[in-house]
Amino acid sequence: MKKYKVGLIGAGGVTELHLEGYKEHPERIQVAAICDPNAEAMTRKADQYNIPLRFSNLNDFIRESGVDAAIVATPTSIRTQVVFPLLEAGLPLFVEKPFSDTLQDAVDITEKAAALNVPVSVNQNFRRHFTFDVVKGIVAEGRIGGVTQIIFNNLFFRQDAGWRQQCERHALSVMGIHWFDGFRQILGSEAVSVTSLMSSSSAIECAGETDATVQVAFGNGAFATYVQSFSSPYNRTEMIVIGETGTLACGHRSVELYRTGQKAPEKAWSNDVSRETATYEGLNHLLTSLETGIEAPNSARDNLKTVAILDAAYRSAQQRRTITLDRGVPV
Repeated sequence: MKKYKVGLIGAGGVTELHLEGYKEHPERIQVAAICDPNAEAMTRKADQYNIPLRFSNLNDFIRESGVDAAIVATPTSIRTQVVFPLLEAGLPLFVEKPFSDTLQDAVDITEKAAALNVPVSVNQNFRRHFTFDVVKGIVAEGRIGGVTQIIFNNLFFRQDAGWRQQCERHALSVMGIHWFDGFRQILGSEAVSVTSLMSSSSAIECAGETDATVQVAFGNGAFATYVQSFSSPYNRTEMIVIGETGTLACGHRSVELYRTGQKAPEKAWSNDVSRETATYEGLNHLLTSLETGIEAPNSARDNLKTVAILDAAYRSAQQRRTITLDRGVPV
């Protein structure tokens, strides 16, 4: 197994997921460099994880780090400013979600990466951290027949600080990007329409939305109804997957199968994949694609279909209409 030297762009809170996940796999990954213009944050993170090479300038990082791949964990507002020079330097990239602030930025990054023949993967770690991967397998086995609908509720109280408070796209950009991606994984189908409503609660200090309801219709006839709240004192995260012959009740750690006429679940599955482990797995998808030449399952090209749903949800709320897509691509 080849060992890769990687470098982190960004020293904020999300890098903790990466560094904690990577340190469990020294045979595969060496975090050799870190770059952040905030010298204090960069030094603190580098000291904590014994990262030898430290940069406050991206160009210096590109010239001098000698890494095999870079992890981009910057705010989305400067994503293209960071990603483009890295791609032009030929560095494979593992990019934090959301991939970008807008669908157009995501398209521009993907097209540039393709033109330069540089692979890019996205950290959609909730595919494994939440029970999406487990449910995908259950559905693929035909245990509940064809899926007719997914009901998803994610309610909690979240007051962000720093740059996220200034983002015009907030709650869905933070959490909805996970859930939209998960719906695609379960259904194995792409969105054909998106309808949404959004509001911003005075209980939360932020520029963007705190609460939303979104309905996504998919090409296979199934649809997902999703409610998000960052302003609810009552916490609840649940997914109900309704099939023709059974229903799955899902949380972060468990899935239960119910049949008509049964009060107790017929079968249960567990899930105990941490965000840190799933983040390492996401990077390893990229590294494996470098070795095999086969596109990673979390590639930029795949993630465009998830970003398209997110973008359509914002446009639907703003324009007060249903947004139509063709196999996941806006019409």
